[in-house]
Order: sequence, then C-alpha cells, then structure tokens
Amino acid sequence: MESSQNHTNYRQGKHFGLPYEIFGRVAERCAFPNHRVVILSLGLLNAVLFISAVAIGVKCAELKAGSLQQSHSATSQLISELRFLRSNHSDVIEAEEEAKRELGKVISNHAQLKKKTEQLRTISDDFWKQIVALRADKANLQANISVLEGTCGSCSPGWDLLNSSCYFFSYTESRTVKKNWPDSRADCRRRGSDLIVIDNPEEQTFVSNSIEDMRSGRDIWENGFWIGITDEDTEGTWIWINNVTEMEQRYWMDGEPNNAGNTGEHCGVALPSSDNPWKTRYDGKCHQQTLHWICEMPKK
Repeated sequence: MESSQNHTNYRQGKHFGLPYEIFGRVAERCAFPNHRVVILSLGLLNAVLFISAVAIGVKCAELKAGSLQQSHSATSQLISELRFLRSNHSDVIEAEEEAKRELGKVISNHAQLKKKTEQLRTISDDFWKQIVALRADKANLQANISVLEGTCGSCSPGWDLLNSSCYFFSYTESRTVKKNWPDSRADCRRRGSDLIVIDNPEEQTFVSNSIEDMRSGRDIWENGFWIGITDEDTEGTWIWINNVTEMEQRYWMDGEPNNAGNTGEHCGVALPSSDNPWKTRYDGKCHQQTLHWICEMPKK
C-alpha cells in the first residue's frame, strides 16, 4: 500500500516536477548573460549622463560667468547714469531754488515800487489839496482885506483895491459860473461897475498876477477872463468900453487878435501868463464863449 502511494507520488513528480526543474535551469542559464548586459548598459548610460552633466555644468558656469560679467557691466553703467542723473537733478534743484530767490526779489521790488508809487500819489494828492486850500485861504484873506478896506471907505467886500480902483474877479465868488461877454458886462453893471479897462502897465501886471493864482485845469484857453475891449463896431479897431482906442499891441499874444476864420471873435480875453505878463490877450467869441470876468469901479 505504501509502495503504491510512493509510486503514485513518483508518477506525479515525474509528470509535474520535472518540467518545472528543467524550466528553472534553462531560465537561470539564459538570465545570467542578460543581467550583465543590462548592468553594462546602465554603467555606460551613467557615464554618458555624468559627462553630459559635467559639460552642462561647465557650460552653465561659463554662461553664468558671462551673464554676471554682462550684468556687472550693465549695473556699472546704470550706476554711472544714476550718479549723472543725481548730479543733474541737484543742479536742476539748485537752479530752481535760485530762480525762486530771484522771483522773490522781483516780487519784493515790485511791491516796494508799488508802495512808493502809492505814497507819491498820496503826497501828490495832499499837495493838491493843500494848494486848493491855500487858494481858498487866499481868497478868504482877500475878501477879508476887502471887507476891512470897505469899512474904511475903500472897496466893497469881495473887491480888490489897486490905487484908486476896486476890482471884482468872478472866480472868487464862483469857480463854476461862467458867462459870455455881454452877460458878464451886464453882471458888472448890476454891481455898479463895468468890465475892466486896462490902461497902464501896473494894472496889466496886477491883472496878470491875480488871474495866474486862479488858474484851474490844463486848458489855458478856458482860464481866461473877459475884459472891457471889443472891435464889434469896426473889425480890427479895438475900443475900450470907455471909448478909448487900444494902442498897445504888446499886450496881445503872438498872432492875436486874428478873428480866426472870420468866426466873430470880437471881444477881448485876458489869460494868465507866468512867463510873460505883457502878452496875455486874445480875441474870443463874444456870444458863444463863456468865461469868468473882471469888473472895475472907482474906489468909494
């Protein structure tokens, strides 16, 4: 029975174990040479990879060195340009500050000039006010003198005395009221006098100096005073209102009287003249022109 079991196992081993054994041996024989080839191939591959890695490392090192050198050169150039820009920026800032200082000086000078101009304008206005006030004081003083003289039996209030005559200048009564020649004469007659007759050098000087102090405005022709002389009856023959013919040509301004353009300039006007008190007359338009006037009457 045991022999039979062993036989059975043998048969099974023969039929099943042997093939496995044979296959194992064959595989072992075939596997040994392939393993060596693989190992050799892997070694060669490692060598190639190592050599490639070394080459790549060397190349990278060269590239890195070149890149660092280029980077260093570019950095140096940028630093140099930055320093140049900083230097220029400093110059620009300094120039700007200098320009600000100069502008401040100009503004300060302008403000000082403006202040001085305002001061001069104020001084000029004050001087003009003082002149006006002094003229008013002078007129008041003359009026007071006339009053005092009137109380002594010489001239009425508002009239000036010269020798034996009293004179009224309409300007002292009103600076704005002006009349033509006929109305001016009518006003003198209402005052018991007539327009002035200038018949001697002393009287001529007195009239010239008096109206010089009454000058107002810049238009000299508007600063004149009607006087009692006319050539309405005969052109070119000047007659005083007391029927005395004017013989003194020296009192007329150069080129006067001229009856400009035949426009009816037939009445005499006395102008202020600080330069030459001997040439103060011109012929004006009796009816169209309005001026101040001078009245004259004998002392009481």
